[in-house]
Amino acid sequence: MQKILIANRGEIALRVMRTARRMGIKTVAVYSEVDRNAPHVVYADEAVLLGPSPSSESYLVMDKIIAAAKETGAEGIHPGYGFLSENAVFAQKVTDAGITFIGPRPHAIEVMGNKLAAKETVADYDIPMVPGIEEAITDIELAKKIGDEIGYPILIKAAAGGGGKGMRIVDRREDLAEQMARAISEAKSAFGDGSVFIEKYVTSPRHIEIQVMADNHGNVVHLFERECSIQRRHQKVVEEAPSAVLTPELRERMGEAAVRVAKSCDYTGAGTVEFLLDADHNFYFLEMNTRLQVEHPVTEIITQLDLVEHQIRVARGEKLAFTQEDLSIHGHAIEVRVYAEDPFNNFLPAIGTLETYVRPEGEGVRLDDGYREGMDIPIYYDPMLSKLIAYGANRGEALERLKKAIEDYKIKGATTTKEFGKFVADHPAFVSGDFDTHFVKQYWTEEAQAEFLKGDMEVAAAAGLKLFLGASHRLRTVQSRPTNWSAENRC
Repeated sequence: MQKILIANRGEIALRVMRTARRMGIKTVAVYSEVDRNAPHVVYADEAVLLGPSPSSESYLVMDKIIAAAKETGAEGIHPGYGFLSENAVFAQKVTDAGITFIGPRPHAIEVMGNKLAAKETVADYDIPMVPGIEEAITDIELAKKIGDEIGYPILIKAAAGGGGKGMRIVDRREDLAEQMARAISEAKSAFGDGSVFIEKYVTSPRHIEIQVMADNHGNVVHLFERECSIQRRHQKVVEEAPSAVLTPELRERMGEAAVRVAKSCDYTGAGTVEFLLDADHNFYFLEMNTRLQVEHPVTEIITQLDLVEHQIRVARGEKLAFTQEDLSIHGHAIEVRVYAEDPFNNFLPAIGTLETYVRPEGEGVRLDDGYREGMDIPIYYDPMLSKLIAYGANRGEALERLKKAIEDYKIKGATTTKEFGKFVADHPAFVSGDFDTHFVKQYWTEEAQAEFLKGDMEVAAAAGLKLFLGASHRLRTVQSRPTNWSAENRC
């Protein structure tokens, strides 16, 4: 494989290209009209215009991407994450075109892309499951019966869902009919599939995921866990590795379960098995993501492995270069996703032009981004600007480096979640490791936001006063007696 096309944009496209270049592989970028001068386009060896700015006319058009690969002679396609990365039809089309899909086989994507099918697939592999029903339902009376059996609160989830869409928490039996109708409607709108299922809602859960890597020769390993419990709208915003609460014994059990999940669908390449961990440290299978995760850098840092490199090697048919016994955890890493969103307005998108954009630097700091100063943030795509990662010999050191990196990261022209990352990094619950997926709901309250803004305003006022006093001192002039120089020299 001498040339690959990256079917994506922004920071993940650049991330894949950097590894490919290091491996001596040429890269092909694809882009929409609004991304014509984007960094991933400039960095690539070749670039092909897909079409207009909306993703439905560019990054999601399978035939255009495959045609671009054929036109440039690319032997492989890396999908990144998002867009077509978990689309089994696309993976099959790429394969049928004689091009290597740098990811799992279409069957694995299809099976794990549906939560009910995934649960059915892993049922014979001794994987802990959340109590509930393992089939799609629309019957309200049956739903009430299930709710009575497993006990409230319950969780209604879209079978084909993701990102929190088609998901409803129901605390009382009398609310079930309304919430179920809403979940079905939202699932149909988001995924074209209104199938929902019901399971027990795990209170105070932590979201723990296990990175797996598998080759085409039957070798499967896990690369330890990532803690992903800091979320807004059921989507992650802060991740770290390793988790602050897993014991070596629990880590091993969860890792082994993740490997069994991968084997259940004959998985190849990089994937992530997600679990819920309850307050008593019981864990339950949630789903499997059949792609590279946004938060993969924290795993790369603690394992000292390049996951993209091993994705490419597996796709080329190579055996994994390491066994489970070869792997160990080195230090600690924490990632903050920086979105063009307003955390003080329910994390709504807040795009703009990056008038100032200064990247943080220093020991233990990594920034994966796809923007430069002066660029506009397009309205057409996910508003994530970057991933800010800090790492150290231990969690404390990583956290201190993260705080400094947040301060050094200068962004003006768009409201971002950078300040929310600062709030998390300073919060006693996060510092102690005693938090769960309700962190935002519990701690990012209106009162907390007001207090946080007050602190920032006090700092800004103090800095402004210092600047004013310093400037006043430098500009102070020696007083002199008035003269009639003007009058005497007028002519």
